[in-house]
Amino acid sequence: MAQTEQPKQTKKSSQPDNLIPLPEIPELPRDLTDPPPLPPDIPPDPELETQVTIIKRGEDTIEEHRINGELLMIKVIPRIGPPYYLKKNTGRGSHTHAGEAGIDVSPPMWQLFKF
Repeated sequence: MAQTEQPKQTKKSSQPDNLIPLPEIPELPRDLTDPPPLPPDIPPDPELETQVTIIKRGEDTIEEHRINGELLMIKVIPRIGPPYYLKKNTGRGSHTHAGEAGIDVSPPMWQLFKF
């Protein structure tokens, strides 16, 4: 029995013939011992800082958060249960307090997730 030799088939490359190699990555300068200069110190504006007043009522704690003297949020930390928040409604949406006229407070809100 004679073996017949079949011609070898060349594999076709999956890459195109016109590829150009990427340039080499330049090395960083070795003189990086001096850190960059820090930005100038800008004093904080006390009017933009949140002012927090903590009030103890029995075993409950109430935190009043104000900016420019305007009460924006109240955090109530009860003795039992999770803390909840009362926030001022900035947009006149449908979540207004159904009590006295002129009160613009959102319903109590609880924090569900924290990242």
